[in-house]
Parts: sequence; structure tokens; C-alpha cells
Amino acid sequence: MRGLSIVCLAAAGLIAAAAGASAQAPANQGAQENVRASQQYESLLCSNPAFRAKRIAQECGPVTDPQLHQSCLASFECGAAMRHSNRPPPSETVR
Repeated sequence: MRGLSIVCLAAAGLIAAAAGASAQAPANQGAQENVRASQQYESLLCSNPAFRAKRIAQECGPVTDPQLHQSCLASFECGAAMRHSNRPPPSETVR
């Protein structure tokens, strides 16, 4: 009976290890999909003025603090300097 318990524990451990290994692949794929979706969003934001205006109104419209509102507007700037900068986004530099 005790031998059976050890075998069951070993089997459970192998199943758990296999489940953990298989769970890593979708997470990586999810991260890659998130990057693609973010790139698509940025592209749409910078190429479609109506979409950009709508997102600015949704995100920045309710912000009443002048400094935070300006920071929000700056986060929607489109340009090579902003996208390829090593600087953190404005949301991480507000003091």
C-alpha cells in the first residue's frame, strides 16, 4: 500500500511538472500577441486622426488636474522621437 502511495505521488509530481511546462508556451505566445496588439494600436492611433481624437477624449477628458491632463495629452504624441526614445513614458515621469 505504501509503495502505491509513493508511485501516486511521483505520478502527481510528473503531471504537475508537465502542466507547468505546457503553461509556459501560451504565456509566451500571449506576450507576443500583446506586443502585436500594442503595435497595431499605436499604428492606428498615429494614422487615424478620428480614432486618436476619440481615445484622447476618453482617456484625457475626465482628467481635471492641469499637469496630469497635459501629461495625458503628451502620451498620445506620435512621432519617431517619442516611439524610439529610451525615456520612460510621461505617465512614469509625472512628479
